[in-house]
Amino acid sequence: MTILLLEDEYPAAERLQRLVAQAAPEARVLAVLDTVAGALAWLAAHPAPDLIFSDIQLADGLSLEIWEQAVVPSPVIFTTAYDAYAIRAFQANSVAYLLKPVKLAELQAAIVKLRQWPKESAVEHLLDALPRPGRPYKTRFLVRQGEQLLPLPVAEAAWFQSRHETVTLVTHDGRRFVLDYTLEQLEGLLDPTQFFRLNRQLIAQLPAVRRLHPHFGGKLLVELHPAPAEEVLVSREKAGAVKAWLEG
Repeated sequence: MTILLLEDEYPAAERLQRLVAQAAPEARVLAVLDTVAGALAWLAAHPAPDLIFSDIQLADGLSLEIWEQAVVPSPVIFTTAYDAYAIRAFQANSVAYLLKPVKLAELQAAIVKLRQWPKESAVEHLLDALPRPGRPYKTRFLVRQGEQLLPLPVAEAAWFQSRHETVTLVTHDGRRFVLDYTLEQLEGLLDPTQFFRLNRQLIAQLPAVRRLHPHFGGKLLVELHPAPAEEVLVSREKAGAVKAWLEG
């Protein structure tokens, strides 16, 4: 197992390396880095490690910026000083984390956890759950295409539809990707000037709306491109809000 350590405190990095050697004797630490910039450069130049240990606060900023700026397929175990809000976010998103000072038994348990459950979307959901100053709305999604994970800019999304408890993102050119989000979560992550929840099943982006057609009972029939398989109806109660959104 190959490991990358991201830690800006030398004693903490030394302690973590000793504990890793005890918890996973077969592990090989590839590098110990103390900055976001250094980590991004290293990840761009090397194959992804099997596991990353990352402090939250590095010398030049929050390590979470790494996952916001790059697609990192490696599972990650965060190390952090106690912060109630951050810990709740870690727990809610099933991200492995260790409180400092790191203890051997907890380190061993975290490694076992990630070996049993390598969920790629966990860190992305953690980023959504934590405060994001200066970037209030989501700018891209990490989507699966075959065996690959690809960053997809939010601007490419035409609409999101929920059917049979599965949410699908459809792009302007007709590509489809399953997301691990609910429409309720997406409503809080998307820019409301660009996205609107037309009904219980669908959120559309402004450029995807082609026409509105009056419908029985004061409802609106929304013509989208690409066109969903089913008609998109807006209730009479929501019709005025949709028109106001389209007018800007």
